[in-house]
Amino acid sequence: MIDYYVRKNQYETIQLDGEWIILNTDDYTITQLNAMGGFCWSVLNQTQTLQSLIQAVHDKYEAVTETVEKDIEAFLSDLMRCGLLKHAS
Repeated sequence: MIDYYVRKNQYETIQLDGEWIILNTDDYTITQLNAMGGFCWSVLNQTQTLQSLIQAVHDKYEAVTETVEKDIEAFLSDLMRCGLLKHAS
């Protein structure tokens, strides 16, 4: 079974000095992302699978290693835990 992910809401996002800040106004939290995390966040405005997100990172940064794939899995898990992503059908 393939999991599909999408942003939970259109939270306010600020890009500042190569970092991204997501303001979750539902839970009054702030999440800070690095440049690659910010890129992934921007792609997640549309439904993505783990593989499609990995492919998007590969296309953007021209290098995806096993470590990057694991990092993206952890990134998705963290955003789910923070309430920023949801499973899409």
